[in-house]
Amino acid sequence: MKMKKMLSLGLSLLMCATLMTGCSGNDNSASESGSKTLKIAGLDGGYGTKGWEEVIKKFEEKTGAKVEYTFDKKISDVLRPKMTSGKDVPDVIYLTVGAVGGLTDTLIKEKQIADISALLDETIPGEDVKVKDKVLTSFFEGATADPYGDGTLRLAPLNNAPCGLFYNAGLFKEKGWEVPTDWDGMFELGEKAKKEGIYLFTYPTAGYFDAFFTSLLNATAGPEVYAKLIAYDTEAWKLPEVKEAFEIVGKLKDYTLPTTVANANGDNFTKNQQAVIDGDALFIPNGTWLPGEMAATTPEGFEWGMMGIPAAKAGGDSYSTNFVEQMYVPEKAENKELALQFLAYCYSDEAADLFYKYGALNTEETEKTGKDVYNAGYLIPIKGSEDKVAEADRFMYTLSEKGVKTNSATFMAAEAVEGVTLTGETGILFGSVNSVMNGDKTVDQWYNESVDAVSKIAEANAKADK
Repeated sequence: MKMKKMLSLGLSLLMCATLMTGCSGNDNSASESGSKTLKIAGLDGGYGTKGWEEVIKKFEEKTGAKVEYTFDKKISDVLRPKMTSGKDVPDVIYLTVGAVGGLTDTLIKEKQIADISALLDETIPGEDVKVKDKVLTSFFEGATADPYGDGTLRLAPLNNAPCGLFYNAGLFKEKGWEVPTDWDGMFELGEKAKKEGIYLFTYPTAGYFDAFFTSLLNATAGPEVYAKLIAYDTEAWKLPEVKEAFEIVGKLKDYTLPTTVANANGDNFTKNQQAVIDGDALFIPNGTWLPGEMAATTPEGFEWGMMGIPAAKAGGDSYSTNFVEQMYVPEKAENKELALQFLAYCYSDEAADLFYKYGALNTEETEKTGKDVYNAGYLIPIKGSEDKVAEADRFMYTLSEKGVKTNSATFMAAEAVEGVTLTGETGILFGSVNSVMNGDKTVDQWYNESVDAVSKIAEANAKADK
């Protein structure tokens, strides 16, 4: 595998001379689609499955195709034996890079995800427009969509969801505190809050550091260095401004809610989120799904606030990871042409409306009231998508208006190295945070182990290039 520099998809994405040639929506009639069965599998995550079910229903109506679908909270475990055996492989998988179970990451490393570059030339079912003329092109660039950096589209982006630090805006107003813009200001506030029995920081699980820490690296080292970091440039990882990000996390240890690590797991993570609502901690890294996820235990009149990761120094840049979920077509899928039609339909206005409306249906409140209750929805990255955002949720989508810059958390694809996992919930880079916070591991140990892991991956990549 050639580890090339990150390339814009540019003209290469607009070409149809790929494995998917001849897949234009105009080339497949409804009658032809009607004779096929599309198999979809995906994660039953924070946004639920109602939006997917409604989109699938409309797709069947438009194309005449039959769709069989499976959504599960542990979809990696459900799919892994199928992917290994090559039997009953889904045509479309909805599971983001870095998700628990690591299936998507494994399929990328094993080169088992199909080239879907022709998707951009696909006509959207029900609309007279091609995907490339409808989507926000920035979402189709970089490792988020092109994990090999070779100009091919492998992962179709979903859900424009900014991540950042959430806080209790009402508490800040009550105390007369300013929201800090840099880390010196953060730690000064930490001292002030500590005197009132309030901790500066908490986090749901170590896995949330994929968004937090990558933004922090951009803040301390800058985007040019960051581009080298995600491409496993060992020398870049040795720069002092990179280690600075590790040291900031280490300093946060003294300002972190003591019960954080004990609750930083799949069963109790909402206790850490509740701590911000209750005023026991000031900031928590999270994404646009947080208000909806915590709606049942949020008091009436509570006001959320959201900010980017603070600048390394006064006057520096603040960053926010734009969390992009992904869908893709496995290399062993049987109905790749029909899969492309479905992916294209997901970028239609109709599908976008359904994903947003049902993407965060609060089933608990809906059952209580007998009426549909919605929280922040699932925003498809198409032109005009932010116009769909409800007024109450706009504070999460206006970071760029406040000067916060956007970054991606996705690393380039790499050769597998036995015993070495860099990213993901259990990887050295993010998974070590709990050990740092509870004192089992020093910042130096964490940093050195991360650099060592990067070095081993870089060596494996270099051997594969020969």
